[in-house]
Amino acid sequence: MFFARSQSIIIGTPMTEKYSISRQKAELAFSHIQTQFFAKEKALEELDSIAQSRDAKTLRLREARLAKELSDRTAATSALLAKRARAL
Repeated sequence: MFFARSQSIIIGTPMTEKYSISRQKAELAFSHIQTQFFAKEKALEELDSIAQSRDAKTLRLREARLAKELSDRTAATSALLAKRARAL
């Protein structure tokens, strides 16, 4: 635990404390950079989410297509066998 030895030491800065002009400019510049950083991070997260949903949809559609192709092949084979059986 940290205890201040003097009453003049203040941990943290209250919201009403005034900063120098250069400090205010630095804080503002940092705020803009930080905002841009978080905006880029959010955009990347959105792109990743879109890519994941696209990949999931592609996988689902591929599985459906393969199942339909297998079903069609099975039906065609059955029809061909039935046709041959009738011909004999």
